[in-house]
Amino acid sequence: MKFFVDTADIDEIRDLAATGMLDGVTTNPSLIAKSGRNMLDVIAEICDAVPGPVSAEVTATDVETMLAEANVLSAVAKNVAVKVPLTPDGLKTCRAMRDRDIMVNVTLCFSASQAILAAKAGATFVSPFVGRLDDMGLRGLDLIEDIVDIYDQYPDFETEVLVASIRGPAHVVEAARTGAHVATLPPNVIRQLYKHPLTDSGLAAFLKDWEATGQSILEQAGQRKDAAA
Repeated sequence: MKFFVDTADIDEIRDLAATGMLDGVTTNPSLIAKSGRNMLDVIAEICDAVPGPVSAEVTATDVETMLAEANVLSAVAKNVAVKVPLTPDGLKTCRAMRDRDIMVNVTLCFSASQAILAAKAGATFVSPFVGRLDDMGLRGLDLIEDIVDIYDQYPDFETEVLVASIRGPAHVVEAARTGAHVATLPPNVIRQLYKHPLTDSGLAAFLKDWEATGQSILEQAGQRKDAAA
């Protein structure tokens, strides 16, 4: 499974990219608005920091303006994935951009039927929102299972399932079980994946035992170097 981070905070992105686990970034107008900066400047900075796909979303709702905005966004960098809503005009924009080999992330997917339309429009990614469905008392991961199952029936579908609106590690694990291709995670959820009390207690025990020896790996390395000189 590929991991994208869902943020427009460049410091967070650079910090997580240094781990080597980050495969891409997703943004939206709400996330970029929090930065208070020019959208195109933010997108360019993110694309420079991460070689993988960076989703940049149009803000228009009609196809003509969507296409104009998509042209602007895709010109920022080669790794921009233009993000469009799952609406008739959004799918028309998707088809037009994919005909030019520009990546497209079709977002705000809430049903398997919508996901089928996204795949037929040639979307690079489709983004079902699991957390928002959970908020309605539904099980968002059931939708992921349905979409993955449907896509598996049709080898011609090249669209990747990008699980969005993830609220915690359990969503990540279950999405991975279904065979979803990508999970986009808020930075705090990525950091939660590291955490386990037995990891912390085990590390503390190892360090305590080593400290009791009074030894230092770096000092020992220096001693070996001096002895070999």
